[in-house]
Amino acid sequence: MSRHSSLPIAVRAALHIRDRGTATVTEIAQTLELSRTSVENAMGVLADIDLIADAPVATGRGAGRPARRFAFQNRTGHVVGVDIGIASVRVVIADLSGQVVLHRGFDGVTHSRDAVDKLATVIDDIRTTLHEAGIPRSRVRAIGVSLPGIVDDNGRVTTSVVIPEWSGVDIGSQLSDAFGCPVSVDNGVRLAAVAEHHLGVAQLVDDVLYLSVGNRIAMGLILGGRPRRGIHNAAGDIGRLAFPGLVTETGQLTWRTGESAEDVFIRARNGDVDSQQELTGFIDQIARGIATLALTVDPAMIVIGGGLSAAHEQFLDPLRPALSAHIGLPFAVPVVGARLGAEAASHGAVVFAFRRHAAAIYGIEGMPVPPITPLPAGVAAVAELQEETA
Repeated sequence: MSRHSSLPIAVRAALHIRDRGTATVTEIAQTLELSRTSVENAMGVLADIDLIADAPVATGRGAGRPARRFAFQNRTGHVVGVDIGIASVRVVIADLSGQVVLHRGFDGVTHSRDAVDKLATVIDDIRTTLHEAGIPRSRVRAIGVSLPGIVDDNGRVTTSVVIPEWSGVDIGSQLSDAFGCPVSVDNGVRLAAVAEHHLGVAQLVDDVLYLSVGNRIAMGLILGGRPRRGIHNAAGDIGRLAFPGLVTETGQLTWRTGESAEDVFIRARNGDVDSQQELTGFIDQIARGIATLALTVDPAMIVIGGGLSAAHEQFLDPLRPALSAHIGLPFAVPVVGARLGAEAASHGAVVFAFRRHAAAIYGIEGMPVPPITPLPAGVAAVAELQEETA
C-alpha cells in the first residue's frame, strides 16, 4: 500500500502529476487504483485552484483524438527560504514542484546598526532576489527563515547570542507583514539538519544527529523523521555543555596555537608540533562530546556540517576511530560529512516552509513536501524563469 493512500484523492492526483510529470486521467486512475470518475472529479478541483492545466499534446500519427493530458502548474507560485547570519544572508527561491530556480548570497547583518536595520537588510535581500528572478511579491506563497538563536513555535526569537538585538522580536510576523504571506522561523542548525535529511546525505535514515562545527558548535536532531524542537525549543543548544573547554559561553570555539581553526589546521599540516597536539586534543574532546550525545539518542547516522566538515584527512578521518573508542560498544555509528555545505540552512528553510504552510502554498490540505532540487553549483536559472513569467 502506498504511503500516500490515505490522502484525499485530489492530493494523490496532484502528487502524481507534480512528482511524476504529465499524465492522463486513465494513467492516474490506473496508477492510483481509482475509478475514472473519482480522478475526473479530483482534476476538476485541481483545475479550479490553478494547480493543473492542459499539457501540450504531441502530434501523433495514429487515428483518433489524443487523450487529454494534464501538467502541474509549478510556476504559478514560489516558496522562499532565507538563512540569516552575521557573515552572510542566503536566499533560495523554489517553485511549487520543489525545483530551486535561483539562489543568491549577500553580506551578513553584522554591519547593520540595530534590530530594525538588520531586519530591513534581510527584507531588501529578499526583494532583490525576487526582482532578479522576475517574481512579483504576489506569487510568493510562503517564506521559511533560518537564523541563529532559540525560536518559539510562532516565530518569535526567544534569545540569540549571535544577533542579540532580535531577542524577543517576532521576526516571523515582521516578514509576513512585509511580504503578505505566511512565514515560519526556526533555528539555523536545526534547519540544516532538516535539509540533510530531506535532500542531503541522510535521506535514507530517520534518526540523525547533525553537528555543526565551524566558528561555533551546535546540534540539530532528526528523530523519527522529524526535527526535534523540545518543549522550550532549545533542543540542540549544547555547545558549551557537551564540549567544555572548547567553547566560550556563546558556543564560540577557542584556539590556543592559532587565531582560527583554519590557522591551526594549516600550522598542524605544516608540521607545527603544538598545533598538532592541540588538534589531536580537540578531536578527542569533540569525539567524547559526540559519544555522550550519540548514546543519549542512539542515532542511525551522525552528520558533521559547518566549516570543519570539509577537512576530511585532518578532522573527519581521525574523528571516526576516536568516537568509536569513546562509545566503546560493539557497533559503529556512521559519521559522514554534510553534502549541502553552507547552503544547508537556506534549503532547510524552504523544506520548513513547504511543511508548515502546505495549504497556503497549494490551495489544498495535505500536500507533502516536494523533493527539493537545488541548482548545480554556480548555476543561476534567471533568464529562463524571467522568460516564463513575462
